[in-house]
Amino acid sequence: MQPKYVIITGGVISGLGKGICTASIGKILQSYGFSVTAIKIDPYLNLDAGTMRPTEHGEVWVTKDGGEIDQDLGHYERFLNIDIPSSHNITTGQVYKKVIDNERRGDYLGKTVQLIPHVTNEIKRRIREPKDTDFVLVEVGGTVGDYENILFMEAIRQMKYEKEKVVSVHVAYVPVPEHLGEAKTKPTQHSIKELMGMGINPDFIVCRSEKPLDDERRNKITKFCNVKPDNIISDHNIDNIYEVPLLFEQQKFGEKILKNLNLKPRKTDLKEWKNYIENIKKIEKEAKIGIVGKYFDIGTSTLTDSYISVIEAVKHACWNNNLKPNIKWIDSKIFEKNPEKISILSDMDAVIVPGGFGKSGIEGKISAIKYARENDIPYLGLCLGMQLAVIEYARNVCGLKNANSTEFDKETKYPVIALLYEQTEKLREIGYGATMRLGAYPAILKEGTLIRKLYGKEKVSERHRHRYEVNPKYIEILEKNGLVFSGKSPDRILMEFMELPDHKCFLGTQAHPEFTSRFMHPNPLFDGLIKSLY
Repeated sequence: MQPKYVIITGGVISGLGKGICTASIGKILQSYGFSVTAIKIDPYLNLDAGTMRPTEHGEVWVTKDGGEIDQDLGHYERFLNIDIPSSHNITTGQVYKKVIDNERRGDYLGKTVQLIPHVTNEIKRRIREPKDTDFVLVEVGGTVGDYENILFMEAIRQMKYEKEKVVSVHVAYVPVPEHLGEAKTKPTQHSIKELMGMGINPDFIVCRSEKPLDDERRNKITKFCNVKPDNIISDHNIDNIYEVPLLFEQQKFGEKILKNLNLKPRKTDLKEWKNYIENIKKIEKEAKIGIVGKYFDIGTSTLTDSYISVIEAVKHACWNNNLKPNIKWIDSKIFEKNPEKISILSDMDAVIVPGGFGKSGIEGKISAIKYARENDIPYLGLCLGMQLAVIEYARNVCGLKNANSTEFDKETKYPVIALLYEQTEKLREIGYGATMRLGAYPAILKEGTLIRKLYGKEKVSERHRHRYEVNPKYIEILEKNGLVFSGKSPDRILMEFMELPDHKCFLGTQAHPEFTSRFMHPNPLFDGLIKSLY
């Protein structure tokens, strides 16, 4: 099977929503009965996103096979309800490393190794790697005109020249300056001019704007960008990102893509998707969920992308239970500066402490967990959130004063969370990149526990991204004092899930269940947390 390619590029500014656009196009094609997968190109020199701070590049998405990837792969998986392998993320670092490794082995038969054709050939090889699918969506990160994008754009130009079945979609910004009150097309014109200067004529232009694109603006873009009016798609602001496929279908975007590829039109099957969104719009009752994190502040801005999968998982669970999510961002560092502010948690229906690394904000998170436990506020701890719940319980229930993780205090008297031998050896031999427990790992759930009830089966698999574990030396004292480890690794060495039976809902997991939550199919832990609010 020779796949067809839909290439999505962006212009003017980053953060326009190319990932949502890509996922929405995929959803439409999927609704026609086509098989679809997606690739994300990230032009940075890192091999992957694993060593990046979330405030630097947003959330690090973990694939089932253990890749640490750009967060846009999360959008693809949530919309398409598929698992995407780590090989579907292409970075400049990966490409250069492969070309240099090839050169060292003598694979180029003594030739001078050059950006063109050797680097561009490697890019094309990676794009063409998925075989057994009808469509491959390829999103190019960054914006047209970025130096680091040039070779990827050249590879895409070559693919069109080599007669691949390629559709080019360009996402550009049509701003509405507040002091003018009208949409301006000049940024889009310049963006398309830059793209055409690279030898790529877009087949479609998706215009991101605050308001629907009117005919006057559409005609102006047509005149300057050589794209007919019907192929200019309005992607204006809407309340729910999962409505974008419906917005595109109203403009027959999918049908036009098929026509461009000389494929017969098909009837879409988005009825269930549409009905679900219509039901969401009718929801009136609200659930106030406090997310106590520490990756919010970047300069004077607040960055919620650091926890985008947690946010989406909360939405999925709330909608599934006919509740409107009202997510409150709580920086754990405020509890360290002003301990009395911990009382703001009393206004929350539930509290979530997500994953993270490093010492910053840790004591504030522990204070929040203690408050939730003592005041019977439903709680869900994710990865670090479970580790800190164990530390809090050890300190305040088991009497292990100042118990801690060796990540934060190497000299702690009670290292209830610690590196196990395998992780210590990896760090010594390799360093920090790709050395964590990454990807999907199985767990056996204890009969009679809430976690077992929520999943409805004995064996489950969730994705992981961490180094530190519950120290086996302290399991006995923790369990003796009422903490239940309701899920363990098959060899029973690693504690994967925990809960407090006497609490309304107090759950923790070493995993990141947010990565397996899907629109219309919430993850069981998030769903259970929200169900406990009734």
